[in-house]
Parts: sequence; C-alpha cells; structure tokens
Amino acid sequence: MKYLSFLLLAALLAASCSSSHSFTEEETKLIMNADSLTPMRVYKITNKQDSLLLRTKSKAIKVDPTNPVIKHFVSRLYATVRDSMSLGVGIAAPQVGILKQIIWVQRFDKENIPFEVYLNPKITRYSQKKQSVKEGCLSIPNRTDLLNCRSKSIDIEYDTMENEHKKETVEKFTAVIFQHEIDHLSGILYLDHLEKEMQDAKTASKKTINKD
Repeated sequence: MKYLSFLLLAALLAASCSSSHSFTEEETKLIMNADSLTPMRVYKITNKQDSLLLRTKSKAIKVDPTNPVIKHFVSRLYATVRDSMSLGVGIAAPQVGILKQIIWVQRFDKENIPFEVYLNPKITRYSQKKQSVKEGCLSIPNRTDLLNCRSKSIDIEYDTMENEHKKETVEKFTAVIFQHEIDHLSGILYLDHLEKEMQDAKTASKKTINKD
C-alpha cells in the first residue's frame, strides 16, 4: 500500500511539474499531505517566514479540469476557509503557502450566498465611487480596521474549474471581498491600504494647517 501511495504521489509530482503554470514539487507535497477535507495551515504575518511568503506575488495557474492536484487543493482551500478556526468570507492560495492565483469568495450578492472558486482572477475596472467597510484577515490575527478606499463596483475576469473564461461586474460588500483576496495574489495586505489612508490624511491635514 505504501509503495502504491508513493507511485501515485510521484505521478502527481511529475504531472504538476510539467508546466511552469502548475504547482511546484514543494507545493504539491504540501497539498497532498492530507485528504481533501482537511484544512491547511493559515499563514500569519506574526511569523517571519509566513510574512515573507504573504508578500510574494502569485503565479497564474494552468487550468486543467483533469488535474487531481488542482481539485485536491481547491477542496482543501475551501475546507480551510470554512474551518471553525477560520470562518472567513474569502481566502487566497498564498494564505496557505501556495503561490498560485486561486481564491474562494462568498457571494453575498447571490441567492443562498454561496462560496465560489476563481482561478487567475483579475480586476479590469475599479469604480471611482468608494465604500467604507470594516475588514479583517485570516492572516492578520485579532484585528479589524475600517477602510475607506475600496471601490463600490468592479469588473472582473477569471477562469473556472471547467476552464471557462468569464467576465462580470461585482458590487458592494462582495466587491470588497474580491478586492481583498485578489490583493493577496499580488502580495498586498489590507494594512497597506490602511497605511496609505493614514499617510494621505496626514498630508491633507498638513496642507490645511499651512493654508491657515
């Protein structure tokens, strides 16, 4: 049985490394080290090594509906965001140590607010109109902050697990989730936006004082 398991893992590793857009050998081992219902460890900024990875840009993933590693990872990523220790409304692959462009988002704009998975998501338009929303992050423990910079409406495009390319417009809170998770794919945390807001406020305040 152990020999058969080794052969299966070896085959998966070979398949995953056949394309620069697929999982690395290290990523595949991390993904396949438990069953598909087992949550993965969430990387936190309080850990130096975790923080470095969270600040690294993710690569596009080659969509292959027959690839067992992708299916396994997508299932484990979902198990992670729905785990009682997490219970988030979205999660990105880098948050579990996998530098690929894959996210799960809870669609509060749809009936029954389902979770949906998106591969290679991109935002192609940000509305000028902003919204103020309190945000938290599974990778930033015990903290939430009010952000005022998220666009109220965005246009997105992405690939599905069935290898279909789609486009749509997303609004309100669901748009915030997409912006938050897609930021992760570029190594950006919501704290970066918060810091910019604070700096902008300080600059505006200094200008007002100088005018007076």
